[in-house]
Amino acid sequence: MTTETETTTPSAAQVPRCPMSESAAAEPIRRVATPTGDPAWQVCGYHLVKDLFTDARLGRAHPTPATAPRSSYSVFFGSPLGNFETEPEDNARMRQLLNPFFSPRRMRELRPRVEKFTSRLLDDMAAAGGPADLHAALAVPLPLLVITELIGVPYSDREMVREWTAALFDKYDAAKSAQAGAEWFAYSKSLVEQQRRTPGGTGVLPSLCEVEGLSDDVIATLTLSLLLAGHETSVVEIGLGALALLQNPEQWELLVSRPELVPDTVDELLRLHKSTGFARYARTDFEVEGVPIAKGELLLLDVDSANHDPTVFTDPRSLNITRGEAQHLGFGYGPRYCLGAPLARVELEVVFEQLIARFPNLHLAVDPAELNFRTDVATNGVTELPVAW
Repeated sequence: MTTETETTTPSAAQVPRCPMSESAAAEPIRRVATPTGDPAWQVCGYHLVKDLFTDARLGRAHPTPATAPRSSYSVFFGSPLGNFETEPEDNARMRQLLNPFFSPRRMRELRPRVEKFTSRLLDDMAAAGGPADLHAALAVPLPLLVITELIGVPYSDREMVREWTAALFDKYDAAKSAQAGAEWFAYSKSLVEQQRRTPGGTGVLPSLCEVEGLSDDVIATLTLSLLLAGHETSVVEIGLGALALLQNPEQWELLVSRPELVPDTVDELLRLHKSTGFARYARTDFEVEGVPIAKGELLLLDVDSANHDPTVFTDPRSLNITRGEAQHLGFGYGPRYCLGAPLARVELEVVFEQLIARFPNLHLAVDPAELNFRTDVATNGVTELPVAW
């Protein structure tokens, strides 16, 4: 795993929101500068973004990674990933290895554990009495409990994992992100070495160590990636999802009265929230909507514009848990659809099922204007969520 050591400062503002999110008459592709000052093509609108998710002429790797344009200073999200020459084959093999751990059958088996963890955390919150910080009481610990058990790594190391996560997702401090990446990789490597010395146990890590021909470095990288992506999305979405519902009390009350709407509610919450763009590099020269794209150029697939495209979603910035319109693209689409999406859905469904059953009168304990949000990391999210009941 390679890392960067240069400390840098953002030379450009955040990439502006696609006009498509406000008007159907926007440019579908336009030239922008990323927060690192690098040139990129921003792709807007539901149908074009969805199509490009499945386009084999785009990938995460770059032919010359050291000189590639970056989407941010984050090591994990801001720079190319993988080997350009073998990327398609590597991605296919990785998914073949990991898909069984996120299959519908595996998620059904895991759900009772998620329910038990959630119930225990809510018991503790209720016993302590309100107001409570839902972010600290539930949103942070639950996904970590689940993903560490699924992978087979110590939950006792959760504080380190949270610190590394925040640093790796940092959009502005390249040195901080790189240092966290190096430390986390070394930690993951030590877990693999320990598993080699004392085989046994259950979870993704022990299973990967049994795969013939899979190097320790590859296993460590996969372990790191799963720990990172497997908990951070859920942490953010639990907090933002609860906030959105509590800011729309009529939707909260509807969900309390109709708990069968929980799966639809989860999809609507995932669609509603402002999503980060998906970075892709052109693997060859080609055209998008008549615009020539050169090999190696960076494209930002603007999922926020796709999920709020007014030509696809009615009143797209509003919360409507009975919407029933097109599939959101928050987890991507096609061959690179997020492996952990089934796990995130299970966690979110269980959370809202138990919240509405146990705390039907849940409400914010502060004015929404007083809430603080993370602006230094790619995933955003609340820093705390005071609630009462």
